[in-house]
Amino acid sequence: VVRGFLASPAMTGIFDLPWMPFYLVVVFVIHPWLGMLALFGASVVAVLAILNQMATRKHFARAMAMDTMESGFVEQSRRNADAILPLGMLDNVKSRWGTMHGEGLATGQDGGDRAEGYTASSKAFRLLLQSALLALGGYLALKAEISPGMIVAASIIAGRALAPVDQVIGQWRSVVRAREAHRRMLRVMEDSVEAEAPIELPDPKGHLDVLDLTRYAPGGRPGAERKPILDRVSVRLQPGDGRGVIGPSASGKTTLARLLVGGWQPEAGTVRLDGATLDKWATSGLGRHIGYLPQALELLPGSVKDNIARFSADAQDDQVIAAAKLAGVHDMILALPEGYETQCGPGAHALSGGQVQRIGLARALYGDPALVVLDEPNAHLDAVGEEALTRAILHLRQAGRTVVVMAHRPSAIAAVNKVLVLQEGRVVQFGDKTEVLKSVTTKPRVAEPAA
Repeated sequence: VVRGFLASPAMTGIFDLPWMPFYLVVVFVIHPWLGMLALFGASVVAVLAILNQMATRKHFARAMAMDTMESGFVEQSRRNADAILPLGMLDNVKSRWGTMHGEGLATGQDGGDRAEGYTASSKAFRLLLQSALLALGGYLALKAEISPGMIVAASIIAGRALAPVDQVIGQWRSVVRAREAHRRMLRVMEDSVEAEAPIELPDPKGHLDVLDLTRYAPGGRPGAERKPILDRVSVRLQPGDGRGVIGPSASGKTTLARLLVGGWQPEAGTVRLDGATLDKWATSGLGRHIGYLPQALELLPGSVKDNIARFSADAQDDQVIAAAKLAGVHDMILALPEGYETQCGPGAHALSGGQVQRIGLARALYGDPALVVLDEPNAHLDAVGEEALTRAILHLRQAGRTVVVMAHRPSAIAAVNKVLVLQEGRVVQFGDKTEVLKSVTTKPRVAEPAA
């Protein structure tokens, strides 16, 4: 963008502007009347340039601000792709981007239309001025006050004096990034096009079957043996079950969470929801039935309501409030400066880590999903937030929903009934929570993958 602007006619005009007084002085030397006419023309063109700046400044400033917001929205969407795809937010996020993109283009076009009007006026006046200079020069030549050659010289020099202003006005907005922004958005959000499911599957109940799930670490030296992040992990859960997944850092908990919700794809093994593998569902259709709270969470630019509702255009207020109340965050949101309309993202109201995490929990619970996967859901919560989290998990289980909680702190799994222990990507213990927690301090032995 910078290189293009420096090479544009606008910069050429800016560099030529300091020479304008010199050219006008030369015209005055040729004849004072020609100099006065050229000075008058330069004043009119300068006034047009000032009016152009005043008429388009707000439009272009707003368009640039909207473009910055759009770029930030795209970047944050890219960073949160592993949550957006599983939650079925892709179409909603694309729709929101389309709205932002269209508004930015419309605002820029309004300024562009005004700038083009002033550009046309400036060029037309300059042509008229050159004709007037030729006419005045001819009159003076007839009176033998100047030579015929001076007529041409005065016209050329006056044109050189006024041309830079024309160039600056004409190139007021030198860079248009709409097409590149569109291409960037398509690359980020549509890297893979999924095939439509042959039939629309019924709403899942929450039967989760994971068999021999394996995922390898990305990268590595060519020819070197790749180390699995997860190695033949198997899990079976019924509606109403709550499974806590514990283990040391780098044991594979976050990887398992991403695989369960379809954010990542396994190298081997399958994840089935109500008997169907995740690729049998359309991404947006499956996302309605999955709640996911990632470990690294960012709210996208938009209101708190938009984020909870996953940017759904037809979201109902009662559904948003129900999810917020279930997450225990309704009162906290009401205490924000603008309540549910409080804006998130860069330059908006600053939210604490705990507030962001609790709003993310409400997003995960929005729409009453059948499967809820929470990755370190209490990492930034205080005691009040942890109590709300426990109540939410209990409510989900009582409603027949399936819940999987990845945890470091024991308080996160207070409301689950089963626990799975991961170590170096393998299952080392599993079973009822009470029994597993009693023996978790003993040295575990690697268990064969089982339901």
